[in-house]
Amino acid sequence: MSVQQKAMMFIGRPVGISLRNGQGVSGVICSVQGGEVYIMQYMYASQFATFHYSFNDINDILPYPAC
Repeated sequence: MSVQQKAMMFIGRPVGISLRNGQGVSGVICSVQGGEVYIMQYMYASQFATFHYSFNDINDILPYPAC
């Protein structure tokens, strides 16, 4: 399954995203548009922010496992 297909399938769910540069991010996928994934990430205290990542920068997207 492609990264784009995974992103569409996991909209509204918490995921971990591994980036091609070796970093990783986690949050909830808000939308997929224009070749990018928009993800709501926790910042600190009670602050959240939406970030976007190009599919070209994403290595894989994995859903959070059940507890």
